[in-house]
Amino acid sequence: MSLDTSLSLFGLTTTPLELLSFLLAALTVWLNIRQNHWAWLFSILSSLLYAAVFANARLYGDCGLQFVFVAVSIWGWHQWLHGGTAQRQLEVSRLSRIGWMLMPLVWLAGFGLLSMFLRRFTDTDVPHMDGFLTAGSLVGQFLLSRKKIENWLVWIVVDVLYVGLYLYKHLTLTAILYGLFVLMAVAGWRRWKAESLDNFS
Repeated sequence: MSLDTSLSLFGLTTTPLELLSFLLAALTVWLNIRQNHWAWLFSILSSLLYAAVFANARLYGDCGLQFVFVAVSIWGWHQWLHGGTAQRQLEVSRLSRIGWMLMPLVWLAGFGLLSMFLRRFTDTDVPHMDGFLTAGSLVGQFLLSRKKIENWLVWIVVDVLYVGLYLYKHLTLTAILYGLFVLMAVAGWRRWKAESLDNFS
C-alpha cells in the first residue's frame, strides 16, 4: 500500500499520508502546549508530509507554507532553547503595543501578496482563502517561535477557518484535526496564561 492509497477510516475517506500527517501534527501541538522543545522536531516531520497532502489537493499556498514551517521550526527550536536572556531558555511573554499594531498589518500584507500570486500563477480555486490563512499561519508560527502567548489567539482564528476550507476540499480528516486544533489552541492559551501569571504581573 502506498502513502497515497485511498482508505476508509471510521467512515471517512483518507490516505495513509494524511493519517500520519494528522497524528504528527496533533502530537506537535500537544507538546507545544507543554512548552516541550521536541515539538519542533515533529513539526518538521508533519510539515513535510502535509506538503504532499496539500499539493495533491491543489492548496499550493498551504503546500508552500509547510516548507516555510520547516525553516521556521528550525529557528523556533533554537529560540526556545537559547532565545532568552543570556542565551537561556526562552520564557513566555506578551506582545507589546507595537507588536499588536504590526501583527494585523503583516497579516494583511501577506494576504494581499499571497492571494495575488496564487491567483496568477497557480490553478487553485481558493486563492483568497488560501492566501489569507497562509499569511495568518505565518504570523502564528512566528509568534509561537518567540513564545508570545498571543500565538494561540491567532491559531484559534486560523484553525476555525481552516476547518471550513478543508471540508470544502474534501480533506475531512484534516478538517477534524483542525477542529481539534481549535480546542487545543484554547487549552494552550489558558495553560500558558496560568503558568505565566507571575511573569505578567
